[in-house]
Amino acid sequence: MAKTIQAIRGMNDCLPEVSGTWQKLESVLRQVVANYGYQEIRTPIVESTDLFKRSIGEVTDIVEKEMYTFEDRNGDSLTLRPEGTASCVRAGNEHGLLYNQQQRLWYMGPMFRHERPQKGRYRQFHQFGVETYGIDGPDIDLEVILLSARLWKAFGIEKHVTLQVNSLGSNEARQAYRDTLIEYLKARADKLDEESLRRLETNPLRVLDSKNPDVQAAIADAPSLLDHLDEASKAHFDVLCERLTQAGIHFEVNPRLVRGLDYYNRTVFEWVTESLGAQGTVCAGGRYDGLVEQLGGKATPAVGFAMGIERLVLLLTTLNEDAQETSAADVYVTAMGDEAQGYAVQVAEHLRDTLPHVRVMMHCGGGNFKKQLKRADKTGAQIALLLGSQEMQARQVGVKPLRDGQEQQTVAFDDLSATLADLLAK
Repeated sequence: MAKTIQAIRGMNDCLPEVSGTWQKLESVLRQVVANYGYQEIRTPIVESTDLFKRSIGEVTDIVEKEMYTFEDRNGDSLTLRPEGTASCVRAGNEHGLLYNQQQRLWYMGPMFRHERPQKGRYRQFHQFGVETYGIDGPDIDLEVILLSARLWKAFGIEKHVTLQVNSLGSNEARQAYRDTLIEYLKARADKLDEESLRRLETNPLRVLDSKNPDVQAAIADAPSLLDHLDEASKAHFDVLCERLTQAGIHFEVNPRLVRGLDYYNRTVFEWVTESLGAQGTVCAGGRYDGLVEQLGGKATPAVGFAMGIERLVLLLTTLNEDAQETSAADVYVTAMGDEAQGYAVQVAEHLRDTLPHVRVMMHCGGGNFKKQLKRADKTGAQIALLLGSQEMQARQVGVKPLRDGQEQQTVAFDDLSATLADLLAK
């Protein structure tokens, strides 16, 4: 017997028992961004490795350890995309979407990072993101945060997530703060763990993001980035906080909040939850005003966010806020005998023409009515249609509700669609 082949570790199948939850979630995401006037962009899964090195930063964990990178037959270095923003900027530059224009875009699709799989964090994961370009003021920062807040309302989980905001300032102000932070951390190097010591030389702001309790204690009195902001960034952040308050959005200012990608500046934010244990960040984003120019375009302000869909699905199911779609059909068509089988096809296709939003499944494989009704029940259908030679000759259909205890009835073919629409609406 041949050895079975299994999925690659950290790359999971989405089975029918949960795919309904995904479909409902994706539908909500699409509806909300459409309500804000955002348009979809789809980019390739594979990009030039240089794209991510130049945008994310060569000394980040993603580029150093986590990217799936390989050479193609031409010797070019290619990478499975680890995030969506760099690809959106590359596409915008390549197709002339960004210079002297305003764009509101969204994307959704698989991303890849070679990290240790754990609950809510996988090697192939799916990400939903929003990207805006060409708008400089805090009003667009506010809009993308309001959009994300509306998603939580749509999912019914707004009480389970908290908004944290911070400002990283301009690149110049952050560099000056970086020098101050390095001096502070070096004086406490004996209290830092191995990862923080490595980051001290490459990306010291990430030390502020350490989850190690000993490191957190060491940085408790570290200088605050908010005290080192340039005047323009401070004014930008103050207006954003004021507008969030006016909009009724509760938030916390977290001066330790930094993002793991090098391209962020000014506003950064995260939505966090206490319902998922260690994997508490549900959505994260901010400004990346220098990225378009860094990737070969003209200087263009930009702001956006991204969220992992697997983590959102996990949160929804953990909170029992989202009933999984387990049924495969609404109506199940049964037939007894070869002649009735042909009539059953006519009935099923008629329903698909007249009730396009109703899921109609037809029994295949024969068997008596008892067996067919057992199969109908297993699919989760609300109604079974019973067809035999008598129904065929009279152009009628037996209608048997399966869930609510209503009486079976016989309906004329021409009245079937209206009858089913009424039953399914109850």
